[in-house]
Amino acid sequence: EVVELKDGDQARILCCNCGIKIQPNQLNMCLGCVKSKVDISLGISKQVTIFYCRGCGRYQKPPWITAALESVELMALCLKKIRGLNKVKLVDASWIWTEPHSRRLKVKLKIQKEVFNNAIIEQTFVVEFIVGNQQCPDCQKSYTEHTWESVVQVRQKVRHKRTFLWLEQLLIKHNVCEKVINIRDQPDGLDFYFPSKSLGQHMVNFLESVIPVRSKFSKKLITQDDRSNTYRYKYTWCSEIPPVCKDDLVVLNKRMCASMGGISPLLLCIKVSNLIMLIDPNTMQRVQVSAKAFWRDAPIVVCGRKQLRNFVVCDIE
Repeated sequence: EVVELKDGDQARILCCNCGIKIQPNQLNMCLGCVKSKVDISLGISKQVTIFYCRGCGRYQKPPWITAALESVELMALCLKKIRGLNKVKLVDASWIWTEPHSRRLKVKLKIQKEVFNNAIIEQTFVVEFIVGNQQCPDCQKSYTEHTWESVVQVRQKVRHKRTFLWLEQLLIKHNVCEKVINIRDQPDGLDFYFPSKSLGQHMVNFLESVIPVRSKFSKKLITQDDRSNTYRYKYTWCSEIPPVCKDDLVVLNKRMCASMGGISPLLLCIKVSNLIMLIDPNTMQRVQVSAKAFWRDAPIVVCGRKQLRNFVVCDIE
């Protein structure tokens, strides 16, 4: 066919498949015919299975991660599960809404690929993800006898545990017990169970930084393999909080009074932090007692807040 060209017009050819006029290209085919003949999504998985733990609500990446529905984290997990996606260029990815109870996730992908010399095809298709149930190793371990590896036993042997209650608020504020497995109530305190030794050591270090505790460490052999030279232990820290709370009246011994410059032995506790703050009611002199000095001399608590009375000083002669 002979096509007459006018000034300013571009030469056109007929598509070898459908016969419509197109601009010249190496395939001599229109875009619609190229898309019908070539499928660039061939070799890419259209249906993928991902695993979800109903116990802790995490997805298997690995490792197991927490991701909300239609979130960026879950999108990254799903894209990594698609086989053959690395052979094409990913242009866009978006979620297609599905029922939350359907156990199905759908992602709409837009990809590009060069099929011939300088011939780039863009295609859009949907990948379906089937959410399967599988227990993660942490949840599997929770149903066995060896659920924990380290335990931190926090104790305060007093009737009124004001210092212990203040410590609980600090643990919540700094999120120290984020990875704790279990917390058990004991007569004089709490037991914190952790899945590893490092997490238990981290909590003990935090306690020593905010309060003058006295910690004792022990370990127990659970399993032993002489051939591979491997051992498994369970670790225990017993951290004792001083039996002194705010507004308690304490009595110091002679050595402790002498080390503080001959201060009066009868003092009032005004603050408990990493140091114990004491004040002399007569001279208003303040002293600080460290954890090492407190547990070495052990001041005696005479009475607590409930045994004290408030007085208002009206006049001083």
